[in-house]
Amino acid sequence: MPGLLRRRVRCGTDDMSAGAAMSRDDCVRAICTGIELAGRAAAQGTSLLLLGEMGIGNTTTSAAVACALLGEAPERMAGRGAGLSTEGLTRKVQVIGRSLDVNRPDRSDPIDVMSKVGGLDIACLCGLCLGGAAYRIPVLLDGVITAVAALCAVRLSPAAGDALLASHESTEPAARLILAELGLQAPVHAGLHLGEGSGAAAALALLDTALAVYFSAHTFDRLGIEAYTEQS
Repeated sequence: MPGLLRRRVRCGTDDMSAGAAMSRDDCVRAICTGIELAGRAAAQGTSLLLLGEMGIGNTTTSAAVACALLGEAPERMAGRGAGLSTEGLTRKVQVIGRSLDVNRPDRSDPIDVMSKVGGLDIACLCGLCLGGAAYRIPVLLDGVITAVAALCAVRLSPAAGDALLASHESTEPAARLILAELGLQAPVHAGLHLGEGSGAAAALALLDTALAVYFSAHTFDRLGIEAYTEQS
């Protein structure tokens, strides 16, 4: 397909409830893939990176990574994703808890966390956040999956936080806590459950409007109005 870049690291991850999702080397390769894609975008003159993801079950891995990094319980971080039943949510919480018990990820080592209870998508998105910072391209996050990837990036390199912008606050319980940890406020609150870059695309119009106002606003001098002075 024209425009599709093939960057396969491996054919999916393993069952994290029975062991590590992937090897540390595979995780590093996925992160480096994201950094490489950011560099490619920079070479093409990209001025803003909009993140997005497509996957089934990746709110489960995202909640697991968030639990490990933030020291929270699965019951607090797991949500219904695209629409789990109450029974399905209970099973999701149990899987996350079992995965954390089996793998015991080191919260001080984001690569260890991603390789044990994360996914290739999270690792690659983490690399995109790192690459955006390295190539001085702002990175507009999407939902909870991209947010947890950004958290991994910041834990690896705190300077990466300067490149991050939030778009919307996902309905997933972990989203608010992750954005707070990143020090980001999302302008869009629309009860979005989706990823796929939908929230980032929605926030893009707001960023365009903000920039238009900032660069086209008149000053007091230009309008011939006496500048405001503080009155005692």
